[in-house]
Amino acid sequence: MPTESPTAELGAAATAFTLPATDGETHTLDSLNGANGLVIVFMCNHCPYVKAVMPNLIRDALALKEIGINVAGINSNDATVYSDDAFDRMVALAKEWNLPFPYLHDETQEVARAYGAVCTPECFGFDRNLRLRYRGRIDASRKEALPDVRRDLYEAMRAIAENREPLEEQYPALGCSIKWKP
Repeated sequence: MPTESPTAELGAAATAFTLPATDGETHTLDSLNGANGLVIVFMCNHCPYVKAVMPNLIRDALALKEIGINVAGINSNDATVYSDDAFDRMVALAKEWNLPFPYLHDETQEVARAYGAVCTPECFGFDRNLRLRYRGRIDASRKEALPDVRRDLYEAMRAIAENREPLEEQYPALGCSIKWKP
């Protein structure tokens, strides 16, 4: 059964974190922020919703980078139950897809809890001051990629980079629930 993200408290400050990534580096919230903002995507390896939208996410991450917005993926799933989400598998996925953004491991699940993340893929879009301006989906794709749909995440973040208000209607993310540790 898919999980839908709740509405967001827009304007909330991003919670600081320090996490290891598949690139061998340790990243902080501040080190990830771009000149015009940051998108954090809670994602994982095994989720069919993430797998379906991966080409669209990569396309949008590359386009956002061109306008000064960085993207980071965070996997917070319990890998003891979902072994496909183990760190070594994250490294393999990052290489296989040639991810153009850091893919971070939230082993303690503290970051997902701090952000109130509930599903994968779920996007949190922050402006240059790391204030939440967008929470929702990448686009209307579900378990299959839809090639010609509005790019909700990209369009909202482009507006933010241009100091405009993002789309008034923000659609919730829909995907697999985050697999919490007992």
